[in-house]
Amino acid sequence: MAAIFDQLNLVSRDFDATIGFYRLLGLKISEKPVWRTASGAHHLSIPLANGLSLDFDSPALARAYNKGYRGGKNGGNAVIGFGVRTRRLVDDTYAKLIKAGHKGLQPPWDAFWGSRYAIVSDPDGNHVGIMSEVDPKKRSPPPAI
Repeated sequence: MAAIFDQLNLVSRDFDATIGFYRLLGLKISEKPVWRTASGAHHLSIPLANGLSLDFDSPALARAYNKGYRGGKNGGNAVIGFGVRTRRLVDDTYAKLIKAGHKGLQPPWDAFWGSRYAIVSDPDGNHVGIMSEVDPKKRSPPPAI
């Protein structure tokens, strides 16, 4: 039996700021209290399409279930992707996040694969991509590296 990708778990140093960031992106996150303990352990799970869940944990909780947790300070090597329907929504979403004080890493641009694309940093340094649907008419060869 093959493994099934069903969860993305992010460890957040500033839990409330991180939840606020993902709300700005448009995720429906319940106003109900998240799981919190007096020791500083926090957890929130957001069910997404196709059985996938996006989970957030505090470093205190991560240390409780992951003996190898080292408390990364610069985010990971992944880009967490969010799709939007139009090219203009890439620009609008990027502008909204920057205005709220989040760091822009890649301003919106017309990417060679045919999408409008931008990258921002969430409060924990994770790279978050915002991408429009692909327009085949806007495709071009990738740049020489």
